[in-house]
Amino acid sequence: MKNRVKIGIVQTKCSSDIVSNMQNTEKYVLEAIHKGAQIICLPEMYRTLYFCQSQDYAQFETAEPIPGPSTAMLSALAKQHQVVIIAPLFEKRADGLYHNTIAVIDADGSVVDIYRKMHIPHDPGFEEKFYFTPGDLGFKAIKTRFATIGTLICWDQWYPEAARITALKGAQILFYPTAIGWDSKEPDAIKPSQLDAWKTIQRSHSIANGCFVCAVNRVGTELDLSFWGNSFVSNPMGEIVFSANSADELAHVIDIDLDEISHTRTHWQFLRDRRIDFYQDLTKRYVD
Repeated sequence: MKNRVKIGIVQTKCSSDIVSNMQNTEKYVLEAIHKGAQIICLPEMYRTLYFCQSQDYAQFETAEPIPGPSTAMLSALAKQHQVVIIAPLFEKRADGLYHNTIAVIDADGSVVDIYRKMHIPHDPGFEEKFYFTPGDLGFKAIKTRFATIGTLICWDQWYPEAARITALKGAQILFYPTAIGWDSKEPDAIKPSQLDAWKTIQRSHSIANGCFVCAVNRVGTELDLSFWGNSFVSNPMGEIVFSANSADELAHVIDIDLDEISHTRTHWQFLRDRRIDFYQDLTKRYVD
């Protein structure tokens, strides 16, 4: 049983009240703990509304340092219950310098490492470049008590390079805290294909790298965005072994077997057959 890990997925709604959001998150973290979770992942920027729909200087006041209020609360929970918590935060690194960041809190309550979102989108309704400085820590595999994990954030999930490097560094599970949804101005006809693309690209990371993927989204409608939930876990063959619905808050726990990684990679030897001597063009913006 030593290679089995119980992943806790916390899919929540968010309001304009930070205190209420923190209390709601704590409730669902405790529910996941009660169900036996060992590693618990929260959605992207769980403390606030997804304020990146517009450019508003006042939102910088919601950022916090690390360590700060969120890590203090979650570190206490992690230490008391001996669990790992993946906590996405709006980090204030310095005056005028902000990141979209994950604090990985180990089962002893310590912040074992942080990851700063590397790919920053800038689209209508997702104006993140106004708020977030691109990450400068690179891609990481973080050793925790229960597994070696990789943490990436939302827009990172569309990039196979990020998943590959994180897996090559030893990550057994790729976690993607997310805030993604449908814009109210978009036609309903394209919504299923958007959701399917989101799942497919992340399942492909499981297959190409022979590892588990856990994507954790929020739910609810905030201004023009309806967040589509559908938090899920895929195994090293890319099969979805759990998927939430598009509407409900939940704390779900799924038991995974890390030995599936070795078995799958032995039979589908993508890592063996990589032609690393011919991948130089990947460092270019475009190959003319």
